[in-house]
Amino acid sequence: MTTVNVHEAKTHLSRLLKRVEAGEDVVIARNGNPVAQLVSCQKRGKRKPGSMAGLFTVPDSFFDPLPEEELAAWEGNA
Repeated sequence: MTTVNVHEAKTHLSRLLKRVEAGEDVVIARNGNPVAQLVSCQKRGKRKPGSMAGLFTVPDSFFDPLPEEELAAWEGNA
């Protein structure tokens, strides 16, 4: 990932966009602090429902009640 300052981004925007089109992410910084990120907007392939089937399983313990102290933390009472 490349980081450029605002002035450089304004001066070389077309070059930066070509780099982004090629797959690179570019961070624009002001006074060395990241402010924005240029990323590609290219469309992704169509998603296929069920394509992750069988790659993981949810254990039965997932549905067990939470311990009291963890439940209190989730409810903001910790």
